[in-house]
Formats: sequence, C-alpha cells, structure tokens
Amino acid sequence: MGIARSGPLTEDPEQSGRRPPSALAVALRCRCPACGQGRLFQGYLTLAGTCPVCGLDFASADPGDGPAVFIIFILGALVVFAAVMVEIAYTPPYWVHGLLWPPLILGGALLMLRPAKALMLALHYRHQAGEGRRTPPL
Repeated sequence: MGIARSGPLTEDPEQSGRRPPSALAVALRCRCPACGQGRLFQGYLTLAGTCPVCGLDFASADPGDGPAVFIIFILGALVVFAAVMVEIAYTPPYWVHGLLWPPLILGGALLMLRPAKALMLALHYRHQAGEGRRTPPL
C-alpha cells in the first residue's frame, strides 16, 4: 500500500527535480513528507486525511503504536539513568523520586510523541514502505 497521492493539487517535488524535505525537518515541523508545507495533523495525534497543499494521502500510512514504543524505550532509559544518578549523588527520600520523575516522564512523552509519529510517517514515505508483499520465487 504505502502513502498515495489523491489527485495532486500542486506539482510533485520528486517530478520537478526538487528534493523532498528531510525526514527530521518534517518531524520537527510536523509537515507533509512530500512537500514540507501541508499540516500533517488535524488534532494532537490525529493524522489529517490528505495534505492540503500537495494532496498526499495520509490515510494508509498511520504508524500505529510504533512511535509510542520508541518513546517508551528512549525516555525510559533516560529517566532510569537520571534517577539512578540522582540516587547515587544525593540519596533523596523515595517521595522525592515520586514527585520528580512522573511529571518528567509525562511531559517528555507528550512532547516527543507527535514529532516521533511525524518522523515514522516521513520515513515510511521516504522509503516507500508498505505492507508485506510476497513475490513469487524465481
């Protein structure tokens, strides 16, 4: 399947000789991976149906839970490392850990989830990923 165009409203960046924006730029700005201008989300985490600028269809490219899993692993490792360092350096009571780390985890996850979802979608587009397909043996 992959991401498909639903009647381009403007010229395709790949057809015109221009390179599409980098996946990291798309992720940080949460813009369309093809043109770099259209909004990728219509809500906080809800993908727009199509790009209003170039007509790229986002419906078939929802990355699902992938970004959340990556955020859990990355943020979890960072927070556990920080908690261990604070424990070794200061040995605070447990209630300090209880007050310190949950807001950091929640805030970090909320800040990182949207760009991570945009990055997964941009990489999906860049590498023309799709559902698994069987090819007949040669």
